[in-house]
Amino acid sequence: MITTKKITKKYGDFTALDQLSLNVKPGEIYCLLGANGAGKSTTINLVLGFINPTSGEALINGKSVFKNNIETKKDIAYIPENLMLYPTLTAMENLDYFSGIGGQKLKKDQLESLLIQSGLQPEAFYKRTNAFSKGMRQKVGIAIAIAKQAKALLLDEPTSGLDPKASNEFGELLQELKGNGVATLMATHDLFRAKEIATHIGIMKSGKLKQQFTASDISLPQLEKAYLDTMNYKELAK
Repeated sequence: MITTKKITKKYGDFTALDQLSLNVKPGEIYCLLGANGAGKSTTINLVLGFINPTSGEALINGKSVFKNNIETKKDIAYIPENLMLYPTLTAMENLDYFSGIGGQKLKKDQLESLLIQSGLQPEAFYKRTNAFSKGMRQKVGIAIAIAKQAKALLLDEPTSGLDPKASNEFGELLQELKGNGVATLMATHDLFRAKEIATHIGIMKSGKLKQQFTASDISLPQLEKAYLDTMNYKELAK
């Protein structure tokens, strides 16, 4: 569903992404771990078609992102670190607007049902989103993704700044989407959450995918050691 084939992105002499190949199948959650500048966000932006590669290819559902940019976007939902909603609109109004852009004409009860699915409390449905916490905004984003019936979900540090409860709730929502066959690619710094929710985990450094794991085959302490060793944080790993 989400595939990159030896995709590379250079800016002059600087290589932001180097020969990255990965494949996220329907019902899988692939978490990319790495420090700032590792290439995680560049990967997300390339798969979204926001930037063009120097070489290589990104595919959504077997279609080239760069040759079929508009068509592949129909299968994608994207939630960035700071989801931008219209602050003077309510959660219902935002969902109605964004689902309408995606071609969905939904009734009031359908919109409410989507917000319930996303975990937003009913008392927040008709409140302006300028008063929402980050976790509440992310839930509206999940509702928009569900409304779009996206086959692929791209996330860039979605749990950064969330408290543990909100982060856990977000992870549970991703598990529900996983059960519905959605393929998820998530860039994150959060080793614990990655181990909790991922089916597959990759560790990136300096634009390269250094290690990959099936999440069920590695414990959290083993993942932490692999990450620290990859980053050469030897003293912290002791």
